[in-house]
Amino acid sequence: QMEKVTAHVQDALEQGARVLTGGRPRPDLGPYFLEPVLLEEVHDGMHVCRQETFGPVCSVHRFTHVDEAIELINDCPYGLHASVWTRDAARGAGIAARIEAGTVGVNDAYQASWASTSPMGGFKTSGVGRRHGRQGLLKYTEPQAVVRQRLSPVHALPLLDHKQHARVMSAAVRALKYVPGID
Repeated sequence: QMEKVTAHVQDALEQGARVLTGGRPRPDLGPYFLEPVLLEEVHDGMHVCRQETFGPVCSVHRFTHVDEAIELINDCPYGLHASVWTRDAARGAGIAARIEAGTVGVNDAYQASWASTSPMGGFKTSGVGRRHGRQGLLKYTEPQAVVRQRLSPVHALPLLDHKQHARVMSAAVRALKYVPGID
């Protein structure tokens, strides 16, 4: 994973992105530790925009109107998590509702991971279903329909032989076409 993350950052740098902070390996903290990196001047053709980096990489994208930002976000084939950062939390919640991601934090990046009563999972090609909450529990179930015949018994009605029963049932089926709502 470290190789993938560094390759994505390197691809962005080679295409004109600029590191604002971070991005240095920290072997003193562990063999796979990379400082979180903040990139700017990132464009759509870079791996950090079109592939799931799944590492400590964040890109700054400048926009003039929020609709432009939402369109850019939703154009991505992935949608595991997104964050909206704003001084107006109510406006942030409205923006979050328009983002196609499994979880969206308003002025937060990690709280959704620990919300065990809320469903957690990605949209589009991100994630593999849901965990947590009712939806997470339901992924371990297999729905089954069990029906019981109440109106048209399979066996002949009392006092009728099989031929009489067949005639009665055939007439009942023909009569169904006159019942409103049954096509």
